[in-house]
Amino acid sequence: MIQQPLPSLNAWADAFCDAEIPVLATTVADVAQLLAIEEARGTMDAHTLAEAVAPDPLMTLKVLVHVSRYCTQLSVEPPETLVGAIVMQGIGPFFAAHTALRDVETHLSDALGALEGLHRVMTRARRSANFAMGFALKRQDQDAVVIQEAALLHDFAEMLLWCHAPALALDIAQRLHADHTLRSVEAQRKVLGVQLGDLAQELMHRWQLPDLLIRCTDDRKAQDPKVRTTMLGVRIARHTQHGWDVPHALAALPDDAADVGKLLTISPDAALRLIQGMDQ
Repeated sequence: MIQQPLPSLNAWADAFCDAEIPVLATTVADVAQLLAIEEARGTMDAHTLAEAVAPDPLMTLKVLVHVSRYCTQLSVEPPETLVGAIVMQGIGPFFAAHTALRDVETHLSDALGALEGLHRVMTRARRSANFAMGFALKRQDQDAVVIQEAALLHDFAEMLLWCHAPALALDIAQRLHADHTLRSVEAQRKVLGVQLGDLAQELMHRWQLPDLLIRCTDDRKAQDPKVRTTMLGVRIARHTQHGWDVPHALAALPDDAADVGKLLTISPDAALRLIQGMDQ
C-alpha cells in the first residue's frame, strides 16, 4: 500500500501501471461459474461473458488492459469494446488469463473504510455509464457502447487509488465531505500532488488502450460531442450521488439540465425529466 504522496505524475503512473487490478468478489464468483459452464458444455460466448463482468468497472478495465497489451505485441489496433476485447482474446484464453482473480474485499480487508469508499465510486461509475448511454442513444451515436464504457471507466484512477493508497483516498474523501465547496481536483492536488484525471490519461496511453476510449474520457476535449456526452453522464452521477434533493444536487441540476438540453437540442425542462427518468 502507498502511504505517502508520490513525487510526480510519472511516479504515480509507474506505481499503478503494473499494479494488480483487483475485482469484486461477485465477479470472481461469476467468472468461476461461467468457467464451469464452459468446461461442461463448451457453449460460452463473448456477449455472455461481457454481460457478466461489465457491471464491475475494475474487471472491465482489467480485460481491456490485458487485451490491449496483447494487441500491442501483435502490432494491431485494440478493440474498442469489452465484447470486442473478449472476441479478440478468445473464450479459452479469457478464462486462462482470469482464473486467479484477486477480490477487492480480501485486498482491502485491513484498510478501514476503503471498501466502502471504493463501492461508492463504483456505484457512481455505473450510474455515469447509464446516463451517458441514454444520452448517446438519444443522439443516435454509433459509438454509444464505447461512450458507455468511457463513462464507466472515467474515474478508474480513483478506484485504483482506493485499492492501492486507501489512506490517501480516505483523506481526499474526508476533505470533500468537510467542505462541500471544495472541488475534487483541488482536493486531489492537495493530497496527491496530481489530478486523478491526468493520471488516468497517462495510464491509458501507457496501456495503449483504444484511441476512442482515451478521447472520450479526456475532459479537456469537452467540445467533442462524444466527450461531452461522457462528461455529462459522469457529472450528473457525481452531483446526484447522495440523492436528487440534497442541496448540492439542487444547485447543480439546472446547469446540468441546460447542458443536456443543448447536447440533445431539447428544452432544459425536458432534459431534466429525461435525466431523472433514466435513474428510476
